[in-house]
Amino acid sequence: MRVISPIATGNGAHVVHSLLERQIRGYRVCPYSPMWTLVPPMLGAMCRRGRFDLIHTTPDYAPFFTKRNTPLVITFHNFVLDAFMANYSSVLQRWHYATDLRWFTKMALGRASVVTAVSNYTADLVRRETGYQKPIRTIYNGIDTKLFTPAHGKRPSRGLNVLVAGNMTRRKGADLISNIAKKLEPGITIQCATGLRTLRTAKAASPRIRLLGSIAYDEMPSVYRQADLLLFPTVREGFGLVVAEAMACGLPIVTSDCSSLPELVDHGKGGFLVRIGDTEAFAERINQLASSPNLRREMGQYNRAKAERLFSLDRMVREYENLFQEAIVSY
Repeated sequence: MRVISPIATGNGAHVVHSLLERQIRGYRVCPYSPMWTLVPPMLGAMCRRGRFDLIHTTPDYAPFFTKRNTPLVITFHNFVLDAFMANYSSVLQRWHYATDLRWFTKMALGRASVVTAVSNYTADLVRRETGYQKPIRTIYNGIDTKLFTPAHGKRPSRGLNVLVAGNMTRRKGADLISNIAKKLEPGITIQCATGLRTLRTAKAASPRIRLLGSIAYDEMPSVYRQADLLLFPTVREGFGLVVAEAMACGLPIVTSDCSSLPELVDHGKGGFLVRIGDTEAFAERINQLASSPNLRREMGQYNRAKAERLFSLDRMVREYENLFQEAIVSY
């Protein structure tokens, strides 16, 4: 089985498809800079040479990767074309989503042999917003639970470390961090594994915020293990890769009650789900966890078990392998 996967760099989809490349024999990622999407027809050159049995990519620019007599599998890692996300988009983004990206997505749905999504929420949203009537198979993203593991032994007592990770933008709740920090009890520090300007501004507004800078993917497990909990105040997630990684590392989660996140975080068992943008509630839940080491430990253990059960890398690889074989045989 030979699979080619053209994928833009710098996002969670690239991480997931790279994991598939490491695990599935014959699977090859063809990464490209997002700048190439300014001239979409140029992307097609990736699939004009070489021999392969199937194309696996994301829907946004999939029409430019199609090849005659070759099945196309598209995976929705997120969906941003609906009215809700317009509130968190620039004028240029809104125009892009309403015109070419919407056209490309509908073209991809029409040409795809198989459509998948990384959560039930995302699959339902795609159906509702595009009117797509055929089946969409949910395959949860997978985490390498041998790489992402809980810390061994007790961490030296130096206050409570709250980790914020991911490509933080307003959509991810970066604008909320400084207000949350102001409401935390003494001894609690928010550590941000990113270096974006929005969080540099937040750090200037609060001495409780510490910027760790950009962290390489392979170094993230150690960053999770130095934290006591994950804060993730996002407004929309197709899946929530950072949340699943933190769960695998045995961290409790405080995140928004939206999109796919209730599929990952069981409220009151693995963490807390908070109304979008409610900085008071985010801080209250963090303070609650700060005051109860036993609750943090119980929630972390619960999350580790759930990650092993539902979000393992082996499970994801097996499901995609079976899907690719089915798509090739039935094409």
